[in-house]
Amino acid sequence: MIVYRGANYQGPKSTSELARKEEESRTETLTEQEIEYNKLLDGLGARYEAWWGTGVLPVDADLLPPKVPGYMTPFRCLPTGMRPRLTNVEMTNLRKLAKSLPCHFALGRNRNHQGLAVAILKLWEQSLIVKIAVKRGIQNTNNKLMAEEINQLTGGVLLLRNKYYIVIFRGKDFLPANVASQLAERQEMTKQIQDNEEKLRSNLEASPSGKEGEGNALAGTLAEFYEAQARWGRDTSVEEHEKMVEEAAKAKTARLVRRIEHKLANANSKKLRAEKLLSKIEASMVPADPDYDRETITDEERIVFRKIGLRMKPYLPMGIRGVFDGVIENMHLHWKYREVVKLITKQKTMTFVEDTARLLEYESGGILVAIERVPKGYALIYYRGKNYHRPISLRPRNLLTKAKALKRFVAMQRHEALSQHIFELEHTIKQLKAEIGLSEDESSDNWSTGASLLVDSNSDFTEVEDEASYIASDEDVSNDDGEEEDLDWEDEDFESSDSENSDDILAHDI
Repeated sequence: MIVYRGANYQGPKSTSELARKEEESRTETLTEQEIEYNKLLDGLGARYEAWWGTGVLPVDADLLPPKVPGYMTPFRCLPTGMRPRLTNVEMTNLRKLAKSLPCHFALGRNRNHQGLAVAILKLWEQSLIVKIAVKRGIQNTNNKLMAEEINQLTGGVLLLRNKYYIVIFRGKDFLPANVASQLAERQEMTKQIQDNEEKLRSNLEASPSGKEGEGNALAGTLAEFYEAQARWGRDTSVEEHEKMVEEAAKAKTARLVRRIEHKLANANSKKLRAEKLLSKIEASMVPADPDYDRETITDEERIVFRKIGLRMKPYLPMGIRGVFDGVIENMHLHWKYREVVKLITKQKTMTFVEDTARLLEYESGGILVAIERVPKGYALIYYRGKNYHRPISLRPRNLLTKAKALKRFVAMQRHEALSQHIFELEHTIKQLKAEIGLSEDESSDNWSTGASLLVDSNSDFTEVEDEASYIASDEDVSNDDGEEEDLDWEDEDFESSDSENSDDILAHDI
């Protein structure tokens, strides 16, 4: 077989030319952002040609040198006043940012990543995070070992690690190479100066001129302080020392009283806010008036109904919400199948139990049979009456709903806790003022002037503390404000929604 090459034969193309053409064709389809991203990866190493994704080819981390002579973990320095750790919001935002970015590196080996660490440090000078893709199809890859070694070599913060990707943040204390080198030189210079001063001090201690009695005290030692105190200091008597100690104790107590008074003011404002919220809730509740023309039962019937109620197994539990429209609805649903209904409340005071029992009697229209003490609390037994007629609307509109009843309980609990807290603060303030020696009449006039003079040195601190306390109080009552907005019921329709099936409501835990 004879084959002619042709008149225009140019010879085969090399693999480098083919790769170059493939790269040119790939770069032609890239967007402007991907082109800038591609320039960012130039110079970090060879690209991973077998990349399974689209867009920019990542750097093949396996082709980077496993060992770099003289490699050390980079020098880091956290700026003053900055928190070293990431908050949850910052970590979430960085993870969202990493999700939309292409991969910087493609890694397949588990160990020996010093060359990759050098490339990552170079990349961190222009990027906050580095995204590493774990190569697929390679056996025995362990992303945990990869992330641990890279994190140890670079000192970054691990944001994400799974079998596909490893995302590492450079950290808030990261410094570029030139800045880190200058800071390291300054620290080394400072250390050398301190070493030289220590050597000079040790030489003075060894020299005969440094002995006691010759008047040459060592710099920075206790002997120098005693010598200066003997020359220019003033000796204080025992009375003056005791007076200074007493004044210092009074100043400390004064600062403490100011802090407690500020807490008392915040607690009073919160209590007023709770009272306002409670009054707004109770304004929407209009209890029914007692009906004096009611059906009555005889003593024999009361004894029978009491025994029936105590023997009944089904009952309605009353929780922390107290009496609301759902309780009355469940009572009518019980009366549909039986004449007596039993409720169990966990209130501990008999007065409150009686008030609750009377309110349930007025709202439901039933007859209160007995209030008995049971192991679970107090049992309230009601008879529906011989002339009972089931109302059209089972839920009375003049009572609170389940959600509003819970808000009322929370407001009452907050008001009670704040009242107890205010009482304790006032008692503490009286004790502290008695220790200082101020009477209640003098405290209103002389306290502000005396305390301001005593705390002049800490005025900045108290201003900052007061401001922080005000901010904290606003944050504490932010939920209260939200509840007040939710409880604006002037235009709200109190018509209840369609009730569930009777069997489901009977089993419903009120």
